[in-house]
Amino acid sequence: MFNTPLPTVNELPSTRRLLRSTVIAILVAAGLLVTVVMPSEYAIDPTGVGRTLGLTQMGELKLVLAQEALAEAAAPQTAASAPTATSAPVPAQQVAQVDPIDKPVTKPVTAPAPALKTNQMSVTLKPGEGTEIKLEMLKGKTVSYEWTATGGLVNYDTHGEPYNGEKGYFHSYNKGKQVEGHKGQFTALFDGTHGWFWRNRSNKDVTISLNTTGDYLSVKQ
Repeated sequence: MFNTPLPTVNELPSTRRLLRSTVIAILVAAGLLVTVVMPSEYAIDPTGVGRTLGLTQMGELKLVLAQEALAEAAAPQTAASAPTATSAPVPAQQVAQVDPIDKPVTKPVTAPAPALKTNQMSVTLKPGEGTEIKLEMLKGKTVSYEWTATGGLVNYDTHGEPYNGEKGYFHSYNKGKQVEGHKGQFTALFDGTHGWFWRNRSNKDVTISLNTTGDYLSVKQ
């Protein structure tokens, strides 16, 4: 065995050096917390560095997935048993007519159906990038849609958020991972914004093409 001599008092670090090292370590840890941990885990980005590095988008997706998992665990049957809202029938207007022998007769006149909106949109996502397209819809209104991904596969979540709803609350209509497209329809369960979130997890650009037809107020892209 080798006998290692103990360090002398002069060789030990001074209190000033220890204090300076401690302060530097605290500042480095705080910097990592604000620029890396908070954006990637909680989507909180006070400096803007996290969004530049793509960490804030990661945190936002984690929050969406966590909220959805929590909602499914608390009430697994809520989404399946939610009644589909339908519009109340429009009462027929009564129009008075006179028959050949001057007896008043009333015949119903059906109100015209509202005109449906149709939109075609496309957006290109770079590797790792995500985006949303939302429709403003009223409760009980229905939209049909079809979207395709060209150039690669994407993850998606079709969901809605009510006006003035609780922070973080949303209702998921359907979702999927690594798919090249989807088509279907949904009926809004509440007044708010309803639409799609896509994330490109491939290593090349992917273009999303979306076609919608239905009773909605506007499109937010």
